[in-house]
Amino acid sequence: MEDLIQETLAEVLQHLGVTFRKFKVHIDKNNPSGNTIYRVDIDTDEAATLIGYHGETIYALQHVLKTLVWKKADENIFIILDVDSYRKRQEESVLALAIRKVETARKTLEIQTLPPMSPYFRRVIHMALAKPEFGDILTESIGEGEHRAVTIKVKS
Repeated sequence: MEDLIQETLAEVLQHLGVTFRKFKVHIDKNNPSGNTIYRVDIDTDEAATLIGYHGETIYALQHVLKTLVWKKADENIFIILDVDSYRKRQEESVLALAIRKVETARKTLEIQTLPPMSPYFRRVIHMALAKPEFGDILTESIGEGEHRAVTIKVKS
């Protein structure tokens, strides 16, 4: 599967006219969802082009890559595409914010609401705060569409 992902991504990037130095495919079997996730990090001088405004291009490229690989392999797989560790840094930032909100919720016992974010980052927060060290915390997604956000509260 890793070879198929690499070949397909190389084809897509060549068609887009984007140069890259290398990319790595990592298999993440120990994620909270229990599914095998293929994490792909592209090393390029054209990171801004691939990331796009607020990551829109990287999400679109990820969707195209997943669809092409799925068609070729006839297997539905999970792929997370990253460019120069952009998404990794974003995940770390979102998780740090969520931890700060957990601390505030524990001190004040008031519901804390995070800014609206993508389904992916909301899931990252829900999964992280489902760990045993956050057994006193409840998370919930509220709102609609682009305004959907996560709330954090202490269990009563």
